[in-house]
Amino acid sequence: MSNKIHFIGIGGIGLSALARFLKKNGYDVSGSDAKESPLTRSLKDEGIIVNTPQSASNITDQDIVIYSAAVSKENIEYIEAKKRKMLLLSRKDALPFILKGKKLFAVAGAHGKSTTSAMLASVVEGSVIIGAESKQFNSNMHFVESDNLIFEADESDASFLNTNPSVALVTNAEPEHMEFYDYDLDKFFDAYRTFLQKAKVRVINAEDEFLSTLTNLEAIRLYPSSDIKNIKTIIIDNEPFTSFILKDLGTFEVFGVGEHIAINASLTILAAMTQNPLEEVRENLKNYKGIKKRFDILEKDSRCVIIDDYAHHPTEIEVTIKSARKYAKLLGLKKVVAIWQPHKYSRTIDNLDKFKECFAGIDELIILPVFSVGEEKQEIDFEKHFKVYKPLFADALLKKDGHLHIIKDQQSIQDLSEGLIIGLGAGDITYQLRGQY
Repeated sequence: MSNKIHFIGIGGIGLSALARFLKKNGYDVSGSDAKESPLTRSLKDEGIIVNTPQSASNITDQDIVIYSAAVSKENIEYIEAKKRKMLLLSRKDALPFILKGKKLFAVAGAHGKSTTSAMLASVVEGSVIIGAESKQFNSNMHFVESDNLIFEADESDASFLNTNPSVALVTNAEPEHMEFYDYDLDKFFDAYRTFLQKAKVRVINAEDEFLSTLTNLEAIRLYPSSDIKNIKTIIIDNEPFTSFILKDLGTFEVFGVGEHIAINASLTILAAMTQNPLEEVRENLKNYKGIKKRFDILEKDSRCVIIDDYAHHPTEIEVTIKSARKYAKLLGLKKVVAIWQPHKYSRTIDNLDKFKECFAGIDELIILPVFSVGEEKQEIDFEKHFKVYKPLFADALLKKDGHLHIIKDQQSIQDLSEGLIIGLGAGDITYQLRGQY
């Protein structure tokens, strides 16, 4: 058995989970990344050798080298592994090896797959690999001696087609990452169709525009507008929960705010009931504590709530803003401030019209520089396109002395200390909000 495995780009949320899983399965795991981060430090604390920055000397006698999608063919460790004729696998191509022999509960979708995966992990006993940190397990991986494996399946590079799901759950199939699919909608939707066909059991949101067309596919179908009733936000132990009635199954309660939370939970319930009794599912769903960076409440007092959310697509931002407004009203807070860090120039430009609409209902918008993810800078006239919101443009956030400061030209231009403040984006805004640099 190949025992020594090295991960290039181990500090990424996806690759780090796979590394943790293989270490728990008895493999000798090492990795590297361009720079140190809270995630690389936590991997070291778990006994994984992590080197930063990357170097050809990190490639020694490993049996397999796995690299993330963000790693280029010019990466020094990739070049060294290739020169040594090592077994070199992309994350996508490594999945069959990593997931083999498991009863896989695979969760896919443009939006909500991390949340739904974490919900499912609270209900179904098994190991967990997701692209976010579950607050229930304080990690993006949780290991259990079980055949069951809850896995967040990624459509961005069609890697979900390299899984062999026993149960496939799809929250929605809104076009995203279209550059990978050559901007071909047929190619994109065919990938989802193939993913679902691979599974023995399929659970889908049947009101999604594409998923609703799969009438010939045997599946457990959720029709949110008719199957989910009496959705309301409640407070339990000073935390926000959503209460709802699903079909004729009774009332359920789950951590989080908003209709999308009720939909994700309903899909979770229908998938979990293929294995567990109804009452066990109902009770275990209460174990879900949310996930880091998804409506993640960082601070809360009578005057101010600070929330971090990963939303970086207009649809995600729109539903998150609705949830924020609802929660603010429940707490008696008088204003909602959104701090947006656009993620990638290409995504911002491709979805610009929708981004211009998705902040409706907020009281103040603060826009940070685009988190480029290595893309070349492109000109976007944010002042012109978002003028309806009268946005404040800033360079960064600074968490100091318990306050969140808005920084422009190396000076604090505003101190945020009242209302509901929500940071939105998939970049380093999460560290800025937390004061982790």
